[in-house]
Amino acid sequence: MKQLAAWALVLNAFVWGVSWYPFRLLEADGLHPLWSTFLIYVLAFAGLLAWRPGAWRHFLRHPLLCLLLLASGLTNVGFNWAGDVVRVVLLFYLMPAWSVLLAWLLLGERPGLSALLRLLLALAGVVIVLKTPGSAWPVPGGLADGLALLGGFSFALTNVLLLKLKDTPDEARMTAMFGGGALLALATALLGGPSGLVPSPPAFATGWLLLVLLTSLAFLAANLGLQYGAARLPAATTALVMLTEVVFASVSSVLLGAAELETRTLLGGSLILLAALWASWGERGH
Repeated sequence: MKQLAAWALVLNAFVWGVSWYPFRLLEADGLHPLWSTFLIYVLAFAGLLAWRPGAWRHFLRHPLLCLLLLASGLTNVGFNWAGDVVRVVLLFYLMPAWSVLLAWLLLGERPGLSALLRLLLALAGVVIVLKTPGSAWPVPGGLADGLALLGGFSFALTNVLLLKLKDTPDEARMTAMFGGGALLALATALLGGPSGLVPSPPAFATGWLLLVLLTSLAFLAANLGLQYGAARLPAATTALVMLTEVVFASVSSVLLGAAELETRTLLGGSLILLAALWASWGERGH
């Protein structure tokens, strides 16, 4: 059972780790990542409601699902729109650092010395990743870095909310996550349209529609894997397995020529991942 749960998490990490590639292909066909995200998630959302028609009713009994919808939606907007694969994934995995602060605010879990040290270690890694040769200070170097940081923060909030909502049915949390992915992507795309930041979607074509459908099915399977695995394994084990996403994303992007691993990215990324591993093993020891 535990092996199956671990492989379910690996499936989730693999889908997210290589998801940049179908988004890149869709963008080459003229479909902006926000429109891709909307179409992929609205299809998954529709499939979920067809499977569990009454899932939306849980929102009436658990209003906190609305916040999960918002956090999950912002996670997808930040992750899928950001662009530079390796930097995005590394900054995205600031999640353990943000989790320390969010768990303090939302769950009342006051951080100890080791948690604060992990936070400082992760932030040091971010400083190194963001410190480009032409920048005076390690600040986000553009829209991509800002979106990656937003995505990581939102992902941390999503995980804290999933923990707080652990007693709600799986379909309720999945409805919030897929609904949020669709709604926030649509809203952002519509807001960015008039300024030209987000171009209008192209005319329907069989090629990219099929890719959208396949990616939607992959994301649905990945989310099912996350729900199955995270419910059957300790949180520390889940966090460790999910770090394989960094490997999948980095290796696939380098092999396909979408990214280059610079020294400062490797060094800063190592500190961020070390903080994430430390957080996982710290939980295991409690």
